[in-house]
Amino acid sequence: MAKTYKTGVARRIVNSLTKKAVRLGVGPSGGYILTTVGRRTGRERRVPVQLVERAGQQWLVSPYGPVGWVHNARSAAKVTLTRGRRTREVAIEELPADQAAPILREYLDKVPIVGPYFDVTKESSTEDWVREAPRHPVFLVREP
Repeated sequence: MAKTYKTGVARRIVNSLTKKAVRLGVGPSGGYILTTVGRRTGRERRVPVQLVERAGQQWLVSPYGPVGWVHNARSAAKVTLTRGRRTREVAIEELPADQAAPILREYLDKVPIVGPYFDVTKESSTEDWVREAPRHPVFLVREP
C-alpha cells in the first residue's frame, strides 16, 4: 500500500529551501517553481516541482496524487513555471492513463525518493503502471 502524502514541518522546510534554490537557478535539473491560482481563494500558490523533459516536450507530474495544485491546475488549465529569472505561463493538458504510464515510470527513475507513494516499482509491468496512473496526474506542458 502506497503512503499518503501529508505536508509536515520537514516537507515545508525542504520545499522552502528547494524553492529558493530554483529561484536562483541552481536547483535540480528540471526543477521549477509551479504557480497556480487558487480555485476558491484566487491567491497564488507556489510549490517546487520536477518536470520530465524529453525530446523537446515537458510533462508535469503529481507524485503525491491529486493534491491542491492539481485541483487548481485542472480548474485553470494553465500554470506558471519559474526557474531562475525565467518565468513562463503555459497551458496544460491532462493525459489519459495509457499515455501517462511511461511518463510516470520515467519520473520515478528520475526522482526515486517518491517511490513510497507508488504501488508499482521500476520492474512492474506496463499494465500495472497503467492501473497506477490515475492516482498520479500527469500533464503535458504546452506553450500558449
